[in-house]
Amino acid sequence: MICIVDYHLGNFKSVLKAFEKIGHKVIISSKKEDIKNASKLVLPGVGSFKQGMENLKKLALDEVLKECVLKDKKPILGICLGMQLFASKGYEGGECNGLDFIHANVLKFDLAREKLLHSGWDDLRFGNNKSKLFDGILEKSDFYFVHSYYVECLESVETSFCEYEKPFCASFEKENIFAVQFHPEKSQSIGLKLLENFVNLKA
Repeated sequence: MICIVDYHLGNFKSVLKAFEKIGHKVIISSKKEDIKNASKLVLPGVGSFKQGMENLKKLALDEVLKECVLKDKKPILGICLGMQLFASKGYEGGECNGLDFIHANVLKFDLAREKLLHSGWDDLRFGNNKSKLFDGILEKSDFYFVHSYYVECLESVETSFCEYEKPFCASFEKENIFAVQFHPEKSQSIGLKLLENFVNLKA
């Protein structure tokens, strides 16, 4: 059973519906027992980094996630804000420590020619580390993005990049930790394929 971790920040139902569309049953829960008993976890989310971490701590889910992911090596997929919360530190809403699953900072776009909000369809370039999430997916496939902050990795875990005046990390993978900046649940058939690849990963 896959558990979508509910920390009261984002529309988790759209992620739930995407999994149901590929014929896989998932649950949405903030209960520690459900999270611990799940075979895989998904951490989606929309909102600010600081608010996300505050919500996780308020629900006492930050330590549960660390135990499941870092100790038990349970596969987890972070989506958009969920990806960013895997980093060491973020600055949206004020400087704040993250879950620290990878060595990375979450920074605001500071660009000369582009809008600060990266929104809409954009294509990917694969990195040197090929992710299992992209099995059967061609390079330069389009995914749907909505974000004004991006993950700056301080270790070589990037699996794809997107160009928004400058290249930024669109996805990363480290052992059992998978993350994407885009929204697979909003990326039509190609996004569903990525979620299916996550479902099929061996726990």
